[in-house]
Parts: sequence; C-alpha cells; structure tokens
Amino acid sequence: MSKICVIKGDGIGPEVVDSAIEILNKAAEKFNFKLDYNYTLMGGIAIDETGVPLPKETVNAAKASDAVLLGAVGGAKWDNLPGDKRPEAGLLGIRKALGLYANIRPAKLFTPLINACPLRRRVIKNGLDLVIVRELTGGAYFGKKRTVTKDGVKSASDLMIYSDFEIGRIVETAFEIASKRKKSVCSVEKANVLESSRLWREIARKVADRHPEIQYSEMLVDNCAMQLVRNPSQFDVIVTENLFGDILSDEAAMLTGSLGMLPSASLNETSFGLYEPVHGSAPDIAGKNIANPCATILSATMMLRYSLGLSEAADAIEAAVEAVLADGYRTRDIAEEGCRVVGTDEMTELIKGKI
Repeated sequence: MSKICVIKGDGIGPEVVDSAIEILNKAAEKFNFKLDYNYTLMGGIAIDETGVPLPKETVNAAKASDAVLLGAVGGAKWDNLPGDKRPEAGLLGIRKALGLYANIRPAKLFTPLINACPLRRRVIKNGLDLVIVRELTGGAYFGKKRTVTKDGVKSASDLMIYSDFEIGRIVETAFEIASKRKKSVCSVEKANVLESSRLWREIARKVADRHPEIQYSEMLVDNCAMQLVRNPSQFDVIVTENLFGDILSDEAAMLTGSLGMLPSASLNETSFGLYEPVHGSAPDIAGKNIANPCATILSATMMLRYSLGLSEAADAIEAAVEAVLADGYRTRDIAEEGCRVVGTDEMTELIKGKI
C-alpha cells in the first residue's frame, strides 16, 4: 500500500483534488493496487486555521508518505500579508523541506484540442509533446538578496549562483527522462553573457558525454523562447535553470491552449515527488462546479508513473482523458463550437467511465 499525503489547498484546489482521488481509486480498483490518503493543510487555509502557511505537521506528514498530491494555494484574501507569511511561502517551504530540486512540466497538445492551440496549424503539424525540466532550488530565486540606498539612489540585487553538483544533478534527471521518450535533450542557458550559464554549459556537456545514446544540443534562452512558438515540435526534453525554466514552462503551457490541462511534478533525489496542476487556485470559480479537473488528474498519473511505479494505470488514465475529449466533452475553459460543455463532476465521471 502506498501512502499519499494530500494537500487540497485553496480555491478550486479541493474540487480538483477530489476529482483526482476519484480517478485514482477507480484505477486502483481496476489495476489491483491500494492507496492510503493522509489529508493535511498548506496555503491560505493553513494560515486561517494554524496561523502559518506551512505547518510542521504537514512537512512531517509529507516526509512519512510516498508522494504528495497538491491542489493549488493562494488567493486575494491573503495578498496583503508579508511575503514570508503568504500562502505561496508554504509552497517554497515544502519544496525546500523535501529537497524537491527537479520540476517536470510536460506540455502536450491532445489531438482533440488542436483548435485551442494559439499557433497556426502549419506550425504544429508535427504535434506538440515536450517536457521542460527546471532546476527548482537554486539560482536567483534562492540566492542572496540585497536592497541598499546610497547617496539617495536605491538599488537591489539578486545573486544567481549554481554549483557543479546542482547543475549535474538536474541535467542527469533530464537525460533519464529523455531515455524513456524520444532520446533528445536541449540544454538552455545564456552562456554568451552569464558566468553561471558558462558553468552550466560546461557541466551539461560532461553529462552528455556519459549518454552518447541521447541526442544533445544547446540553445540560448532567448532563442529557445522564439523557437517554442516557431517550431515547438523540434523539442523533446528541455533542461534549464530556475528563472529561465519558470518563464519557458509558462510559455510552453500556453501552447496547449489551457492551463487546465497541464500537470507537473517536483522530484527529489529518490522517487519521492510532489504533484500539482500548473494552474492556480482560481478563487473566482471555486465551488461552482466549472473547474477543469484534468490537470490535477494528469498530475496524479505522473505520481503513479514517477513515484509509485504504476505506469500501466497511468497510461490508462491518460488514455481515458483523451478519449473523453475525443468524444467532444469539454469544461468551460477549453470549450469550442460543436462540443458539449460539462462541469467538474461530470468530467470526472466521464473519465472514470473510460478507465
């Protein structure tokens, strides 16, 4: 039996997590495995009930589990709190506490949703199915920060720092993922300007030398941003540092037409991971039975695949999602002419019926 720490979070988080758990239970019944859920708090609801965005009990529960399934955190209700007291601080805190250094963001355009892609048909004629592997615990986001005022002039700085170990670790993760896909890795940095990127390129090449079976390439981040909209099908696995990965993964996400379809995983050096949808908590539609549960359901399939070793069940859920879309069912965020718009609950039931 696998132990899953469940953090429903804020806004639509509880709704979409409940949907994912229904799908997981259906898959468990069909493929004969068992899951034990431990529910705990993080984010805005944790602030309201405990005074902090990440209670110690939540960290302990996560560490005692095989994986974490997260909804989404945050909302306007808590926007005026200090940065270290906001719901998002809980997310940064749990990443650090669990050593989640690798963020895995697939960007796949399901064939039935091709009209949702903002790119022209000729650009995506070869399909869109790539993964961005983002280093999650280093770089400018975690480097030393400083704001000073001198002679009436105020300035601020953020230190972008990476070690050879941190770079080697994330690039190895990218090559491992590529070995199970189309066997291609593109390392993205800004080595023509940044010293940290020059080290990144040096270490990435050393890792590539150990994997001759994987095609390896390098690209400057500004060119990569352009290529994602010019010819996204050229990419299989993109690996990059924290700041660049944050930007590029959001760009890639929009190529699929809706954040409501995009899952993610954050992994540590073992098979442990935290799995969450890319979208936010969307408090404006919370409780209205209109949220798209697919991103959280697909995040659960990543959990089955990466942390629990249940690839057959993961494949079955993904196939069920695509089959429901092919049948013409849509939630409001991905609705198009000629399709039937359904709510969160009905979409969940339809997917269950296809497993």
